[in-house]
Amino acid sequence: MFYKAAIFDMDGTILDTSDDLTSAINYAMKMHGHRHDFMNADGRLFFGSGAHTAIQRALALEAGMDRDAILQIGSASNGEVPGIDESEVLKILDTYSPYYKAHNAIETRPYDGITDLLKNLRQEGVKTAVVSNKPNNSVVQLAADYFAGGFDLAIGETEGIARKPAPDMNYLILDKLGIRAQDAVYIGDTEIDFATAANTGMDLIMVDWGFRPKAQLQALGAKVIVSSAKEIMDIVRRGCGA
Repeated sequence: MFYKAAIFDMDGTILDTSDDLTSAINYAMKMHGHRHDFMNADGRLFFGSGAHTAIQRALALEAGMDRDAILQIGSASNGEVPGIDESEVLKILDTYSPYYKAHNAIETRPYDGITDLLKNLRQEGVKTAVVSNKPNNSVVQLAADYFAGGFDLAIGETEGIARKPAPDMNYLILDKLGIRAQDAVYIGDTEIDFATAANTGMDLIMVDWGFRPKAQLQALGAKVIVSSAKEIMDIVRRGCGA
């Protein structure tokens, strides 16, 4: 086995959460008098860097911002966006967070082959973890509900720990697992994951079934893009450079 650990993103990588995320943001936007007819494709555009950024992106799209420019919103910190009322973002977030927590498992489902992949990795001695910009309580709950026993560790956005693409959450996971960055591989589906792996000094596998199309992953410069869970298993065995 080439890698000793595999660290996964959650949304768009192991779980298709797009319908529940989109429904939750539509609900929260509606409660505050904003556009609330966003489709699944919009939800996939909004998410990847946490709920705060997703709401900023939704408000930006409502205001007429170009979809390509919207992806530039979001960073390791929840910074303000010119033209977007930060106090309104926080009001919507206060409505969104409890609603999503209570409605995060209605349409959500694992992607094909992921459950078996995690089982096979652990049977072969590979440590597994999930790291997400979702709230920590949702990450822990969803990991337990859909992948019971599938992960050694699961962590989401937590106060005092910088969010992805900062490497802090990955470093925490690696430290707890007792594994060096060069002995682990990161698996994700968005530009945030691409940057996270680079910032952590980890090899990267990108999946093309998630929140960003394959062409966009290629434009980022992703070297390893897979279309099935089985391909991930093969790469964990041989390494990204093989």
